[in-house]
Amino acid sequence: MKTLLAGLLAIAYSGAFIAANELGIDNAKDHNRQQCSGMYSKKGWGGDTDPFILTTLEKAPSDDQDVFVSLVVFEFRDEDLIGVWPSPDAPEKEYICTQANIDKKYCNSTDLGRFILSPNASESRNEILSTKINLKDPKPPKYDIQRTGYYCVGSTPFSDGAEYKGKVEFRNAYGRLPAAQIAKLPFYAGITIAYAVIGIFWAFLYVQNRHDILPVQNYITAIVIFLIVEQLMTWGFYDYQNNHGSNAIAKVLLIIVSILNAGRNSFSFFLLLIVCMGYGVVKPSLGKTMVYVRFLAIAHFFFGVIYAVASLSITPDNAGPLVLFVILPLAGTLTAFYVWTLNSLNYTMKDLLERKQSVKAMMYKKLWWCILASIVVIFGFFFLNSFTFAERSSPDFVPRHWKTRWFILDGWLNLVYMVDIAYVAYLWRPTANNRRFAMSDEIAQDDDGGFDMGSFGGSVDEEDARSPTREDMMNGGVGGAGEVRGKGDLSPVPPKPVNEGAGIGISGASKAQRSSLDGETIFAVGEDGDRWSDDESPRHSEEKQKLTG
Repeated sequence: MKTLLAGLLAIAYSGAFIAANELGIDNAKDHNRQQCSGMYSKKGWGGDTDPFILTTLEKAPSDDQDVFVSLVVFEFRDEDLIGVWPSPDAPEKEYICTQANIDKKYCNSTDLGRFILSPNASESRNEILSTKINLKDPKPPKYDIQRTGYYCVGSTPFSDGAEYKGKVEFRNAYGRLPAAQIAKLPFYAGITIAYAVIGIFWAFLYVQNRHDILPVQNYITAIVIFLIVEQLMTWGFYDYQNNHGSNAIAKVLLIIVSILNAGRNSFSFFLLLIVCMGYGVVKPSLGKTMVYVRFLAIAHFFFGVIYAVASLSITPDNAGPLVLFVILPLAGTLTAFYVWTLNSLNYTMKDLLERKQSVKAMMYKKLWWCILASIVVIFGFFFLNSFTFAERSSPDFVPRHWKTRWFILDGWLNLVYMVDIAYVAYLWRPTANNRRFAMSDEIAQDDDGGFDMGSFGGSVDEEDARSPTREDMMNGGVGGAGEVRGKGDLSPVPPKPVNEGAGIGISGASKAQRSSLDGETIFAVGEDGDRWSDDESPRHSEEKQKLTG
């Protein structure tokens, strides 16, 4: 635990002095000599300030000798305008204006120490800034952004043995958030509003039917509230980073968002598993199995937090074999959830079909189709994106996809998840007679189409027997007339044995005219039934009259 807290604090303070979208630049490694980022023009996204790129190099130690660094700022599509080919069959370009290249007339003497630009560079729609910086008095060059594009800052030491280090600030007009992530700000705001709307409708139904709520619906209520908070925190993180940059508070918010994301994943898998087990609808309790499910959810959450901390604190360059001890436990709990959920759903559907509980089975079949559709969409999207990522090795892959890369990696998965949550909430939404539906069983039929007579004290005309329909299930209340029960009504408790006379009395009960409830969820067995107490139902009234003579 101490190691985990130390890692969290290290992440929080690692960026305490970073104020904006800044990237380091130096000549320690070749790939550090150039830094690139997408940039929006002031008209492209809006904002209060003019967008710019500012390169600041650290001052060299006091020395009488001048130390120069060559620097160029350009839009990626103008890369071909930088440097010249010495000959048609030359292996590479000449990029720096040296005295030798001046003698060869590749550049002018006034450009000594700068990057060489092609003669038609002035025809480009974007400015190409080529300059040299003296580290004895490094004045940061500023490049103004006029058009939306993918801009790069390239550097190389001009003086022999020159060592330099600095930072490049890509400042957009709207704020400090990188241009590749600014679209997340309205996206997560919209997702938060969508979850809030779902929560409002759910709260309305929950309060309206608060006396008839199933335990599983309480879990759904909890996850809807959790999702609203989690998405609001995610939006708040990006909004804070846009206004204040990646400082220490932004790092703390990032940790909180990562923990909430791990909690969302664990809670979602937990909820889906207990739903597929039939909790609240098929089984009133899961017994000890619920304890095991909770342990698995807690373990998945714990490993998810460790993975989030590791992904934030370990760079790909420093990742070694020990990273497997972070990934494998999370993959193990994830696999356990997948296998257990699918097996539970199949078992629940099989059990309901064998017991001829067609209405409940249909509800779980809809859930099965929802899961299947999500899997198909996910794999289909990955398949289509595989063609795009096949070009990842191409130098212009990121410049062409920097605006939409966030949606491919993160956005669309959030949309699929939201649709799934909304659909599950719709299927299990609170309505009248939830508990009655959960506690009831359809009266089973035998193979010949007749009812099983073992649950009746008297005989029922087999000509009236037929398979229960959804309308019968919803219109025939538990305390309704005997004829409705003979047509497939739900029986909340096993019927008590009665004598033959009582059976005749039941079969002769008056028919209650009930309006159709076609639009109601399958939880709604009937509205009239919940107006009667056990002593005031028609069945009890008739039986009472017969007993009293």
